[in-house]
Amino acid sequence: MAYKYLVIVESPAKAKTIEKYLGRNYKVVASVGHVRDLPKSKMGIDIENNYEPHYISIRGKGDVIKSLKKLAKKAQKVYLASDPDREGEAIAWHLAYLLGLDLKDQNRVVFNEITKEAVKEAFKHPRTIKLDLVDAQQARRILDRLVGYSISPLLWKKVKKGLSAGRVQSIALKSIIDREQEIRDFVPEEYWSIDGNFRKGKKNFKAGFYTVNGKRKKLKTAEDVKEVMDLLKNKEFQVSKVEKKERKKNPPKPFTTSSMQQDAANRINFRTRKTMMVAQQLYEGIALGKQGTVGLITYMRTDSTRISHVAKAETAQYLTETFGEEYSAHGSAKVVNPQGAQDAHEAIRPSSVNHTPEKIASYLDKDQLKLYTLIWNRFVASQMTPAVLDTVKVLLDQNGVVFAANGSQIKFPGYLKVYADNTKDQEKLLPEMEVGEMITNTSIEPKQHFTQPPARYSEATLIKMLEENGVGRPSTYAPTLETIQRRYYVKLVSKRFEPTELGEIVNNLIVEFFPQIVNTSFTAEMENNLDKVEDGALEWVKVVDQFYKPFAKELETAETNMEKIQIKDEPAGFDCDVCGSPMVIKLGRYGKFYACSNFPECRNTKPIVKEIGVVCPVCHEGQVVERKSKKNRIFYGCSRYPDCDFTSWDKPIGRNCPKCGGYLVEKKVKGGKQVVCSNGDYEEDIVK
Repeated sequence: MAYKYLVIVESPAKAKTIEKYLGRNYKVVASVGHVRDLPKSKMGIDIENNYEPHYISIRGKGDVIKSLKKLAKKAQKVYLASDPDREGEAIAWHLAYLLGLDLKDQNRVVFNEITKEAVKEAFKHPRTIKLDLVDAQQARRILDRLVGYSISPLLWKKVKKGLSAGRVQSIALKSIIDREQEIRDFVPEEYWSIDGNFRKGKKNFKAGFYTVNGKRKKLKTAEDVKEVMDLLKNKEFQVSKVEKKERKKNPPKPFTTSSMQQDAANRINFRTRKTMMVAQQLYEGIALGKQGTVGLITYMRTDSTRISHVAKAETAQYLTETFGEEYSAHGSAKVVNPQGAQDAHEAIRPSSVNHTPEKIASYLDKDQLKLYTLIWNRFVASQMTPAVLDTVKVLLDQNGVVFAANGSQIKFPGYLKVYADNTKDQEKLLPEMEVGEMITNTSIEPKQHFTQPPARYSEATLIKMLEENGVGRPSTYAPTLETIQRRYYVKLVSKRFEPTELGEIVNNLIVEFFPQIVNTSFTAEMENNLDKVEDGALEWVKVVDQFYKPFAKELETAETNMEKIQIKDEPAGFDCDVCGSPMVIKLGRYGKFYACSNFPECRNTKPIVKEIGVVCPVCHEGQVVERKSKKNRIFYGCSRYPDCDFTSWDKPIGRNCPKCGGYLVEKKVKGGKQVVCSNGDYEEDIVK
């Protein structure tokens, strides 16, 4: 079919959606991401000539480029509609170069959401490629290449092959290791609490020790507790104060990339990479039956919480019609972006609030529905009125010892109607009490505690820390976390990052020889400078030069002074079953493994497996061992594999089902663990 205009987007899924919106005069094709980049085999940057990058066509993209050139020749005009961010702008610029397009031509089209109205409107207002955005992306790419291709070969030479270093990943790694050091250095301190159980009529409630003789007292030891307890003579406490207040709880802001990643981790248990992958699918479009393919959310890489007037008006109408006038903020919610936010486009929101999760649930898979519901709820809540809570604080006094009880009641739910925090927003009602009346104490429970070390970083808390310190940008978080795990610098244990021996070795070298790379404020300032390049306030060459000159001196010192580190093999304690030489424990790219010390003459290797003390329920000969899948998920199998092919995602416990004789397994469920039959006919009570 003949066409007048060629439109080039990044992904095939997006191409299909947009072609349906634009009609028969348009042909929409995908570049499938980047088409040109720096070469993999060498630095590709002429440092002596103002850091001039040497771009080449990406290997494997030859056929795509050839096809795009052929299609472009037949078109009256070519439009470049890659993603609406720096990286998308750079892709458009590379495409313009390859296709011989004039940079003065208005052929760049951007849209924040893939809906028929938004796409058609965007094509009415094409613009030229913004070279400041391209320069900002180019500067980031060159900085990352200078760091990666300078430090990585050094680490290969001094430590082992396959290592890498990068600007943002080095700070992420150092933060994880610094937290681990805090945990190692932590000395627990004793402290106590005194909780009282009280009753008024039929209503029981709790209150905690507050003051003694009008002063706050720290309960550090059992002796401190005894001093308080000795003052209590009977079961009767007098109400000394009742303080009632009305408190407003403001709705949350709509999602940015990082807040979406954090909430998805905390609420629906999504890894960062999964969140971004599912968000991409929702953005590019989902087939909604007769409506056709619709982009369900706005662009998912943003650090802005701004909302368009159209979206605000549509949501105000929806809220008024669905919940009532009093639930809608009518677009009056103030939005203050975090310092340094680029504000290139809107917050992450549904493209239409009328696509409620309930209406479109049948068109989405399980993961898409979970994330879409989260985004929809958060956005709608952001446009609602605050919740109003009646809070009560009651002080109960006996002989100068005061206990405090706090209660709250939701007077008006406001945004909590759609976006309640399951733990914080529950009502905690107290019985009605008046000053002077006597309340009965049923029991007092002194408890000993010890202070806990700081928690290890999860994906969500690490992203939050990086964002708060201005390190990285929305598009960098997911690949950064992936890289430090792929290099085996850190591992996820119970969803928390723990550094590996290899990670600590690499971090120590970078901290010693490249201090500015892991200087948080230096890296944050670099991000600010890249933003200035985007705004046209700073030249990209100057930004790169300011970084590279001191970095080159550090590199020279490291080349001379960094000692070669030998990662010694540990004896495994048994001999090779192939040649009889001692086996050793080696550190590989994916962790530790057993290998023959007679390498390379003998190449025998074995995985290190952990026995769980249970005999295989299938062959009754081998031991059940803990293994890891390719995606690093733990499963259980027989040590006699491949002779016995028993596997289970759930941990066998070594008992048989009293009903059918099948083997029992321990399954993680909400609220704890539960023992169930592998055949599904029997289950025991949940153990918290």
